[in-house]
Amino acid sequence: MSMVHHDEPLLLGVPPGEALVHCVFIHGRTQTPEDMQEQVISRLKTKDVAFVLPRARDKSWYSARATEALTDETRQQLDHSIAYVRSLVTGLDEGRHQAKPLVLAGFSQGACLALEYAMRHGPWNGAMVNLTGCRVGTATCDRPFADLDRLPVFLTGSDKDPWIPVASMVSAAETLARARARLRCDVLPDRAHEVSDSEIATFDSMLMDMARGSWW
Repeated sequence: MSMVHHDEPLLLGVPPGEALVHCVFIHGRTQTPEDMQEQVISRLKTKDVAFVLPRARDKSWYSARATEALTDETRQQLDHSIAYVRSLVTGLDEGRHQAKPLVLAGFSQGACLALEYAMRHGPWNGAMVNLTGCRVGTATCDRPFADLDRLPVFLTGSDKDPWIPVASMVSAAETLARARARLRCDVLPDRAHEVSDSEIATFDSMLMDMARGSWW
């Protein structure tokens, strides 16, 4: 089995040791951490956050579309990408007596990867933000499922999004509800494949509340 080695992440915000909140933000297909810095992170106002932006080799976390049935290759790619994100998450708190709250977030393919991460490694002390996301695979695929035990989750989508159909996003919302996530789900009519101001505002408020030690 060949291992996909992803590349060095982009670190933004304050150093992890000084942060009140850690945020791992996963980019979408054909994108880079620098794209996410420009399109998302630079628009957030919350201070005292350490941002880690994972970097996918060849700008993709897995080859298939999220809505396609899982193959052995896709499962293998998912496992490798999730293991890479897992190593970044555990590295943030290495050597610390107490773990900082973690917000695991992503856009598009990155939002889907974050959701798959949660179904393997959730819940955790913090929250999840899935900006235009769904589960990877179809309803008939054998997929991991975790009790998220009231983990705050913000899931978004659009009726006009060319990559994540509304039906897939709604199916993900149902899965998160069954997983006992504390779910907020926003559907943004006519929004293109991008992150809107309202999504940024909610993401920002979640980070701010977490930095203050109180959230949803």
